[in-house]
Amino acid sequence: MPATRTSVAEDILKLRAEGLVTVIIDLEDAIGDGEVCFAEESVIRHLSFLSAYADNEPDPVNSLPLIFIRVRNPEQLQQLIFRLGPLITMLTGFVFPKFTAENGADFFEAVADYNSSRGYDAPVLYGMPILESAPIIYRESRLDSLLAIRDLLGDYRDYVLNVRIGATDFSSLFGLRRSPDISIYELAPVRDCISDMINVFGRVEDGYVISGPVWEYFGNRARRSLRPQLSSFDESFGRQPREVSLYSGAAGGLIREVKLDKENGIVGKTIIHPSQLRPVQAIYSVMHEEYVDALGIIGSNDGSRGVFKSEYFNKMNEIKPHLNWAKRIVQRSQVYGVLHEEQHFACLLPENEYSHV
Repeated sequence: MPATRTSVAEDILKLRAEGLVTVIIDLEDAIGDGEVCFAEESVIRHLSFLSAYADNEPDPVNSLPLIFIRVRNPEQLQQLIFRLGPLITMLTGFVFPKFTAENGADFFEAVADYNSSRGYDAPVLYGMPILESAPIIYRESRLDSLLAIRDLLGDYRDYVLNVRIGATDFSSLFGLRRSPDISIYELAPVRDCISDMINVFGRVEDGYVISGPVWEYFGNRARRSLRPQLSSFDESFGRQPREVSLYSGAAGGLIREVKLDKENGIVGKTIIHPSQLRPVQAIYSVMHEEYVDALGIIGSNDGSRGVFKSEYFNKMNEIKPHLNWAKRIVQRSQVYGVLHEEQHFACLLPENEYSHV
């Protein structure tokens, strides 16, 4: 959310009660160039308010979401770490926009310097780089750029929380903007770049978490009531496979894109509106069928057999080829939970926003 918003602290507390886990206070593209000084002062004021609130809670650590600040450049990052003083402990980390191999070391050196000198009881600060610059998406420089960034992140691996995809900036370089019923994977130049990013950073042995790009649309209640068209999603999981119908437009587009994110190994998505929170979290919940298959695969990884039939009697589970998938499913279940065997992710959506059958 923009750092200039006067209600940042209050909004964070309200959204925390609704299930918000992570929030980013933006000092970059969400504010004007002439608002930087005011925004920085606002960040200090908001964090002071939240600190006082947490101090009066029985469980201060869990009373707030994980808070990050999106800075403009390494210089601003260094200045903020100094200016925040004790308030720095309110943060989980910083978000680094326009991250490249050329500026990346300066970002992470500031974080590493703080971590090496922090108090013994102060939490570790992390960094989340956003890959969104021209050399990363332009074909002639893409591979070299991605490999150089991977090498750089390897030097600071302990502080890299995830790798973020800046699809809005990527699209801008080609004068593109996806429509609310089109996923980012249908914009060919951006899709190709995302594919290469997953190839470089999504390998099991590296263990980087890649998060999905921003979905910039949110529902207009009045307009949606006038246009109640539904889109259908085939759901093959479950003992009784069914078709799930959800509103088209912004809501349906978000759901389609998050489903594609998930299928491509991307975990999490930046949201820009409260109405996006529940759908994203719901889609990342683990289906019961996925969960029992994953447990069966992991439990059979003792050399006793190579393949077995799913408990749902609809597929084969091969131990070796499916083991890494199974481990990821179990990890995701520990964060997002597991659905009842007769439930679908749509059951977790607010009834006034979506319908399901």
